Amino acid sequence: MELTITTLAARPELAGPMQEMPDTWPEFVLEDLVGWANYLRIAVEFPEYVLVATDPDGDVVARALSVPFALHAPGRGKLPEGGWDQSLLWAFSDLRHGRTPDTVGAIEISVAKGRQGHGISGQMVAAMRENTRRLGFRELVAPVRPSAKHLDPSVPMEEYARRNRAEDGLPYDPWLRVHVRAGGVIEAVAPVSMAVSGSLARWRSWTGLPFDEDGPVGVPGALVPVHVSVAHGYAVYVEPNVWVRHGV
Repeated sequence: MELTITTLAARPELAGPMQEMPDTWPEFVLEDLVGWANYLRIAVEFPEYVLVATDPDGDVVARALSVPFALHAPGRGKLPEGGWDQSLLWAFSDLRHGRTPDTVGAIEISVAKGRQGHGISGQMVAAMRENTRRLGFRELVAPVRPSAKHLDPSVPMEEYARRNRAEDGLPYDPWLRVHVRAGGVIEAVAPVSMAVSGSLARWRSWTGLPFDEDGPVGVPGALVPVHVSVAHGYAVYVEPNVWVRHGV
C-alpha cells in the first residue's frame, strides 16, 4: 500500500484523526498508570517524534510514537528493566530537567483495524528508524510487545524471545521478526515493562472473566498470567517486553 508518512510536527492537523484511530490494545493494558499519565503528552511535547501514515484517500492508517531520553546519563547506561514505563518516565523527567537526550525510545506502532496484513507495520518501523537518524540520533531502542506471546502466556519471556524459525533463523514471533528484518538486534528482556493493578471488580469489567480463584489467571491478550488474590480483592498484571536495539 502506498502511504504518506509524516511527522505530527509537519502536519499538526492529523493529531485528532491519529488519536481517534481505534486502539488495538487489550482494554486492561490501557490502564497502565504510567501510560495513562504520560501517553497523550507525547503528541504535545514531542511532535517531531510522532509519525502518522495516511493512505491515498487521506485516511490515517497507522501511527508511530517515540520519545527522546538520556540513556547514558549518570545512573543509567543500560536498557532498563522497566522497559516501556521507564522510557516514558525518563523522557519526561529529562524534558523537565533539561537533560540532553542521546537515544530515541519507541513507544508504540499501531496499524488501524482492517489495515493489518499489508506490510504497514514494517514501513512504520523503517520510518521510525529514518526519523531517528534525521533527528541526529544514532540509536533507536524498542521495548517490543511480541504479538504472538499471548498464545503462550506460561512460557517465560526470556525463552520465548530466543525462539527462532528453523528455515531462516529469524524470530518465531511475527513482531520481533519485523524488527529484526529492519535491522534490529534482540538484546534483553524488560521483565517489568508495564504494570496494571486493580480491584477484582475492575478486572471483571475489563475482561468479562469471573476472577473468583486465587493464583495465576490466563487473560485473553495478556502476555503472562494475571495474579489474583480473592481474599484481598485485587489482581496484578506485570508485563515483560523485549528490548530491541536499532543502530541507525
